[in-house]
Amino acid sequence: MKFTKYETARIIGARALQLSMGAPLLLKLNKEDLEKINYNPIEIAKMEFQKGIIPITIKRPLPERVEPR
Repeated sequence: MKFTKYETARIIGARALQLSMGAPLLLKLNKEDLEKINYNPIEIAKMEFQKGIIPITIKRPLPERVEPR
């Protein structure tokens, strides 16, 4: 599924908030990698999003069907 830029920003932002509040990492990162990105939760969330392992889904409402008269 392809996400819009707004959906991508929302998913990464929500996951970064979870990480900053102490949620466990879904990636296996060693200490050097974490120090390289300065333990930045946004960068970690971006990496998780690129791998496709963030457990967040998007619900897109479909338009209502109008019956012809």
